[in-house]
Amino acid sequence: MLRKLSSRALIAPVFALAAALSASALADEASVKKAMEAKLGGKVDSVVRTPYPNLYEVFADGQIVYTDEKQTTIFVGTLIDGKTMKNVTAERLQKLTAIRFSQLPLEQAVKIVRGDGKRVFATFEDPNCGYCKRLAKEVTRLDNVTLYVFLYPILSPDSLEKSNKIWCAADRGKAWTDWMADGKAPAGKGDCDTSAIQKNVDLGHKLGINGTPTIFFTDGERIPGAVPIAKIEQKLAQTAAK
Repeated sequence: MLRKLSSRALIAPVFALAAALSASALADEASVKKAMEAKLGGKVDSVVRTPYPNLYEVFADGQIVYTDEKQTTIFVGTLIDGKTMKNVTAERLQKLTAIRFSQLPLEQAVKIVRGDGKRVFATFEDPNCGYCKRLAKEVTRLDNVTLYVFLYPILSPDSLEKSNKIWCAADRGKAWTDWMADGKAPAGKGDCDTSAIQKNVDLGHKLGINGTPTIFFTDGERIPGAVPIAKIEQKLAQTAAK
């Protein structure tokens, strides 16, 4: 006669199998992480086994690379899901590089308010960055926004000099917009307390900001590069809805 098994007896082996598989996956990820750190010669932030056969996502230095279990192949590029045609790499980077907006030291930024200022975002920008100037012209068309510009002089010594002058201006927002959107060079000596600018550089390095402009929205999402005003408007509407 067959013995009737309790539901607990049936479920227990399933949980045990799931736990074993989970432990195995973690062990594989750990070994891949160790091996990739040796190959890349630096810290790897995370390794995750993807849903795709024998493919691991390796996140390091703000970038994603892919490899197999034995690291016989390492490639950098865009991973597209064959069924949905979604850009998997872009979606994962968006998640992995997100920040907590509330932790940004906004007192270290140039504050620009237009209209009611309810829609908020922040940028890291170099005053000699051509793409930043393009973005600044786009931003002048936005209304009802508060923009926090973190001066991030990483391109040249002159970038630091201009940043100091903008920071020391009586109206920082006007000085920034005059230079970036209209080409009117900032006046003054830049001899006030400019320690905030060095703090911005340190913060940018910590956040893995390697280029300007870099935009952050209040949901933590980061978008590198100058983007069209339509995309900024769309993102601001999404964050406002949340």
